[in-house]
Amino acid sequence: MTLPRELYGPEHEAFRETVRTFLAKEVLPHHDRWEKDGVVDREVWRSAGRQGLLGMAVDEEYGGGGTDDFRYSAVLIEEFARAGASGLALSLHNDIVGPYLTRLATEEQKRRWLPGFTSGDLVTAIAMTEPGAGSDLQGIRTTATDEGDHYLLNGSKTFISNGVLADLVIVVARTTPEGGSGGQSLLVVERGAAGFERGRNLDKIGQKAQDTAELFFHDVRVPKENLLGEENQAFTYLMGNLAQERLAIGVGAAAAAEEILDVTTGHVKEREAFGRPLARLQHVRFEIAEMATETAVTRTFVDRCVTEHSRGQLDPVHASMAKWWATELQKRVADRCLQLHGGYGYMSEYRVARAFLDGRVQTIYGGTTEIMKEIIGRSLLR
Repeated sequence: MTLPRELYGPEHEAFRETVRTFLAKEVLPHHDRWEKDGVVDREVWRSAGRQGLLGMAVDEEYGGGGTDDFRYSAVLIEEFARAGASGLALSLHNDIVGPYLTRLATEEQKRRWLPGFTSGDLVTAIAMTEPGAGSDLQGIRTTATDEGDHYLLNGSKTFISNGVLADLVIVVARTTPEGGSGGQSLLVVERGAAGFERGRNLDKIGQKAQDTAELFFHDVRVPKENLLGEENQAFTYLMGNLAQERLAIGVGAAAAAEEILDVTTGHVKEREAFGRPLARLQHVRFEIAEMATETAVTRTFVDRCVTEHSRGQLDPVHASMAKWWATELQKRVADRCLQLHGGYGYMSEYRVARAFLDGRVQTIYGGTTEIMKEIIGRSLLR
């Protein structure tokens, strides 16, 4: 139960119906199979493109929606979170990779990549994390050596979402010996490049349908035409785009918490113990009351952050607040809701069990909760 939302207009709610229809027809009937396969069908990306769910912020001349209104992305994220459809990583494609291409790509690069980006013919990923460098981007060791008309790329990345299906991978690499905040660049590696290899599809505890892989680069020749933005400016670009990434995660977390609370509220009304519904037990009512209040308060803050971001005014600190608070809430609500389901909550076929496992990573990727607190704390205690 939340206060009436003022975030969306009729055009956003119409888009919401499009997303729901797409989920019902193209995603949910196949999701169990995708979880067994560890990857979604390639064709569903093209279906998403045909429905206008890819590249909403891309200019119309390249097949996109032509709008920078983040609220359309927020609608998409919310509906996928509520459906528990973790396999098809559209938000990664739209909200994390997309801004690098729309803001940094040259006209020639846009003509090469954006039509496929919006149609679903080109699936994208971004490769930052390494086996020895997670949230610490300055610790990246992958190198790109200038060889005149190309870079020679060497190194490895891990935990890369869309890693199996990706046709375009934005790779963060050191282009100076020291690397760090002033010596990294963004290089676009395309499927089929010699020396570019994909490792195993990683076996995660949740989000089983979402392909997550290791990537290896052995003397990969990346043409200079695939440098994204300016050389040695990657760290600045990454910092500039992380606010939207973290807000997107927060939006999904808030919606997921609300959904699993709704499921659990229905469960305790129907499930009986000691001859009466669980909902008549004071402890259960207090648990539901606490979670309902926490999700309502979180929703209000996250909605405000979406509003500010749509105006171009959201700062990294408030994005970090939204990310850590909403994801920790999601984790906490999933745990408490599983407890209220009793033994049924531990069964894989129950929605609450999947929500518990799928949501656990939310406090980790996009910057851990600890990193979010560090960003917030530094802003207050300079």
